[in-house]
Amino acid sequence: MTKEEAMEALTPIFREVFDDESIELSDELTAADVEGWDSVEHFNLISEIERTFGMRFKMKEVSGMKNVGELAEIVAERGSL
Repeated sequence: MTKEEAMEALTPIFREVFDDESIELSDELTAADVEGWDSVEHFNLISEIERTFGMRFKMKEVSGMKNVGELAEIVAERGSL
């Protein structure tokens, strides 16, 4: 899967988790840019991504991600739809 395909597949997950149909993902998007993206919602987001893509993040990946672009790169590398 390409990074672009990962971003496209991640968009509905973000919109569902944050209950916001207006969310548009970009490489630079961070938690500070999304209303309600706190530690609890981050856990919910990661869990839903893992379930959807049939993958598991390593703890260092979760804590080291700086933005959605990095998240999409990991999903593109290891995820499957």
